[in-house]
Amino acid sequence: MKLLVIEDEAGIRNQYKWGLKGYDIFLAKDADEAIEHLKEQAPELVLLDLGLPPDPDNATIGLKLLSDIKVSHPEIRVIVLTGSEQRDHAREAIRLGASSYLQKGIDIEEVQTALDQAALVVELASETKAIQEASFESNTTLLGNSPKMMESLRLMARIARSDISTLLNGESGTGKELFAQNLHSLSGRKGDIIAINCASIPGELLESELFGHERGAFTGAVKAKKGKVELANGGTLFLDEIGDMPLDLQSKMLRFLQERKIERVGGSKQIDVDVRIVCATHRDLKKMTKQKTFREDLYFRLAEFELKIPPLRERERDVILLAEYMLSVVRDTERDITAKSFGDDAISAMLHHNWTGNIRELQSRVRRAGLLCDGEVIGAIHLDLPFKDSMLYAPKSWLYGSQAEDDAKLDEMEEDFFSRIIFERYRKFGFNISMTAASLGVSRPTFYAKAKRYGLKIETPISQR
Repeated sequence: MKLLVIEDEAGIRNQYKWGLKGYDIFLAKDADEAIEHLKEQAPELVLLDLGLPPDPDNATIGLKLLSDIKVSHPEIRVIVLTGSEQRDHAREAIRLGASSYLQKGIDIEEVQTALDQAALVVELASETKAIQEASFESNTTLLGNSPKMMESLRLMARIARSDISTLLNGESGTGKELFAQNLHSLSGRKGDIIAINCASIPGELLESELFGHERGAFTGAVKAKKGKVELANGGTLFLDEIGDMPLDLQSKMLRFLQERKIERVGGSKQIDVDVRIVCATHRDLKKMTKQKTFREDLYFRLAEFELKIPPLRERERDVILLAEYMLSVVRDTERDITAKSFGDDAISAMLHHNWTGNIRELQSRVRRAGLLCDGEVIGAIHLDLPFKDSMLYAPKSWLYGSQAEDDAKLDEMEEDFFSRIIFERYRKFGFNISMTAASLGVSRPTFYAKAKRYGLKIETPISQR
């Protein structure tokens, strides 16, 4: 990772050059040199001394350079160095977009730690961007910025380029196949991704589908046929609903995973195969191993890394992002669709709904709503979702983005924080106000007052009056 150090004192510049580890370091003694390096080297990190010539005793030049960097290269993480007496300058630097500030004269180990933390943020941002770009290429139902979804996407990016066998665990309709496709697209493997649903093929035919067969291996085998494993050579084999694989076939799958060789049904030739294994299930394989319905040794082979995919009900306002995207798809694919947006009642109803069918259910309801709505605004009634007077409207930050930005006021951040807590607890107790109030240790009237204070309206929308 590239690091640009902007420091007017030659001795300190050299100290950073030889003392900091793990970075491709470029040095600049003033703003002009820094701008040239920014153009030519495109560093990800900048360590900036605010006291730059021609007025090193003042922070004017340094703060202006910081502002220019964040305007032209907003993705760069900038750590500023200030004197102990320059607290106002440090606060101004944070306001202008600096990631953090350090006092001049601290040990280089502390500078190293601060840079390493900033570098980790850059790495995670890069991974997230790569994941989101890959998602848009295949299917944007991997859209989402909820904490649980972002964590799943981050972990996917971390393991994508390894050959570790990966178990995708999630409810039906959460997008396990899309995760598998994106794992493959980010892996760098030159072969194809080949998928097979273990639940959709009878047990007696599944072995042939997986490993192939030779001519005459059984009645109807009029010619040799490659199996899915062989077709995936050099690529990724996606085993969907692996929990439905018959026990007798599980032992053969285990042997293949150990040896990376297969034999076609009716054949004796050993065929080397190089595949990345990704499998998925909505079942509890750990529980199945205890019940002896799934081999424990195979489970450990398949689940070298287990990636949990969150259900839609745990993804906060992602449901609104997905619904808006799906509505745009409906408008592009269906004629005479007039709907352009969702009303407040529809948004609140979607956020209250349990989504047992996850993304599949959302797709179905949005398409239906688009076809049924005669106006421009879709209501809860078009989605066939209940809306009750007792429903809380969602926190503002879920509908319009987080309020906790760098320039947010304290009361705005307080409203954002507490509204999320109250709404999450409300969802946890099945939208029961009495139970929610009791869990928060307050009475119903106090709960109503707190909800109102933090922007969680309880009222009947105009479309239902």
